[in-house]
Amino acid sequence: MAQREWNFDGLVGPTHNYAGLSPGNLASQANDGNVANPREAALQGLEKMRFVAGLGVGQAVLPPHPRPSLRTLRALGYVGTDEQVLAQVLVEDEFLLRLCSSAAAMWTANAATCAPSSDSADGRMHLTVANLQAMFHRVIEGQTTDAVLRAIFADERRFAVHAPLPGGGHFADEGAANHIRLWVEGRPAMHLFAWGRSTWHPVKGPDRFPARQTLEASHALARLHQLHPDACLFPQQSPAGIDGGAFHTDVLAVGNDGFLMLHEEAFIAVEPLLHTLRSRLGDGFRWVMAGARELPLAEAVFGYPFNSQVLTLPEGTMCIVAPIESRQRPKPRAFLERVVAEDNPVKQVHYLDVRQSMNNGGGPACLRQRIRLTEEERAAVTARVFLDQALAVDLEGWIRRHYRDRLVVRDLADPALARESMTALDELTRILRLGSVYDFQQTA
Repeated sequence: MAQREWNFDGLVGPTHNYAGLSPGNLASQANDGNVANPREAALQGLEKMRFVAGLGVGQAVLPPHPRPSLRTLRALGYVGTDEQVLAQVLVEDEFLLRLCSSAAAMWTANAATCAPSSDSADGRMHLTVANLQAMFHRVIEGQTTDAVLRAIFADERRFAVHAPLPGGGHFADEGAANHIRLWVEGRPAMHLFAWGRSTWHPVKGPDRFPARQTLEASHALARLHQLHPDACLFPQQSPAGIDGGAFHTDVLAVGNDGFLMLHEEAFIAVEPLLHTLRSRLGDGFRWVMAGARELPLAEAVFGYPFNSQVLTLPEGTMCIVAPIESRQRPKPRAFLERVVAEDNPVKQVHYLDVRQSMNNGGGPACLRQRIRLTEEERAAVTARVFLDQALAVDLEGWIRRHYRDRLVVRDLADPALARESMTALDELTRILRLGSVYDFQQTA
């Protein structure tokens, strides 16, 4: 049955800020303490969604999470009114307040990993919520992400939403940022589950920055999604790539249908991986790889050409939606121009401004979760999450009503910001017809 890919982008949250929370994410660390503009960030993300929808590609939205996470702070022993909790944590542990105020849920490539119904043994679309165990400010996202995805994909006859993997760091899972699905007509789809470290087996890892995804988690995802063993490959992320700032696979590799674009430091043993993919997917499989001489690792990390969206257009060709930084830096731009010039389905590159997200290390690909749905599956979703002109207008108005245009770290302790965020998200759940998915709605 025919499927259409939908890009579920995360709406940037009202507490978007630059707190430098992510070791190994060079942009996040470099912009620590800078002034953020949540309104501009959310509007940039919405403009990207509008642009993708205008290309004729499926576009949908996922909501932000409540921040600051008062639930988390209370679970850590802070008591009193919201105002008292925020005032106390600011004095005692300002960094904890930063962690509990992160708007990182905007990067929905980390929200979950998806397998379409065409690939799974039980014929259902599978989603496993990422546990994001490597970073505290991300691990607190799991409960809300689970509630949101279950509200959207509520029909259990068609959808299976799995809770985050248990086991803490042993099964650390970073979501679709380390997963690539490749497919050529007439061949079974191939799933690449990349990983950076192993819990049970001695493996040479990075020296400078943490490897986040475990091999054990990647195997668990393949089992949960009921994928045939022959459809799964488990390449190891290059330790040199991670140490160079490629904290997730999508910093150095992106795939779409039968096309793969990657840097030679995306994985170890790249050539055998490409050979296996060619043998499994046939002559229809195409790839373009950048070498370190053509595109030094630092240029790939700061220009983010691989953290682009590669999209199949209605007429069957592909385009790349890249961050504007890829155009401004000569080597990433030259590489993308080579991609378009070579014999592959990519025929054009579009550069978009998502600087507010990029300043924290999240490009166009970070902002979206790819979900393939049949028409029947699409019709089974009753939430108003599929972007059309009317929803885009409603979302823009909502952002302009509720978002601040300036935010610094100290503002996170302002009780008014927490109130503004809860008021905004309560209204958003009505716009998106999600029901009461937030903890503050269930305890009010």
